[in-house]
Amino acid sequence: MRLAVSTLGMPGDGLDRAVEIAVAAGCAGLELRLHPDTGVHAGLDEAERASVRERVAAAGLEIAALAGYTRICAADDPGTPGLLADLELAADLGAPGVRVFPGGDDLDLGARRLREVAPRALELGVRVLVETHDALPTGRAVAALLERAALPEATAALWDALHPWRHGEAPAETLDRLGPWLAYVQIKDAVSAADTTPVPLGTGSVPLRECGELLRTAGYGGWVSLEWERTWYPRVAPVEEILPDASAWVATYAKE
Repeated sequence: MRLAVSTLGMPGDGLDRAVEIAVAAGCAGLELRLHPDTGVHAGLDEAERASVRERVAAAGLEIAALAGYTRICAADDPGTPGLLADLELAADLGAPGVRVFPGGDDLDLGARRLREVAPRALELGVRVLVETHDALPTGRAVAALLERAALPEATAALWDALHPWRHGEAPAETLDRLGPWLAYVQIKDAVSAADTTPVPLGTGSVPLRECGELLRTAGYGGWVSLEWERTWYPRVAPVEEILPDASAWVATYAKE
């Protein structure tokens, strides 16, 4: 496993500060949230894209993924145009994948949109990462979408450790369902299934130990990103205080 940290945990900090935080914590990568507030988004011109790529690389880091906000299964989301723009940005920045949300439960719509962007994604060498989130919060649900699209070279699953569990799916089932599709993992801890306020890893209710053991047994060697949601919960501790526990978690469960 390789540790990354999401810039969702750094509201108000620019890219240079995010790089500094990641390097100090021994991270291998950054998960860049796509939003005007972060300074990283599809509206960047060629020079600005080159600057992002070079500043991250100069620190010895990789861009683990771009966290986009396309809602792939939602009829009220334009879907394909925005996702194509994010895929182009990912290729320019050297990111291997772009996170999308389901945003709805229309599997036919989601599969059609994934098929629409697949040729360009394959050409760019970037995959669409569908997160276990909102209307498709479980491994079972996301796997059903990805199986319907049937595009393993262009699509993959992102397992957010919180959401399947809080919707009643045990980690073993999540991993079993996502198995061949799993390409990215986000870790976090929360007070409870009902109260998702972030807490330091290991002090809440998310079964992170079980998730880690399952991933180690399965031989997972991909990215694990700390998604510390300080953007949505501004009163929680700075991400710098949480990263040491994330680093220890990865070291504990990395495949031997």
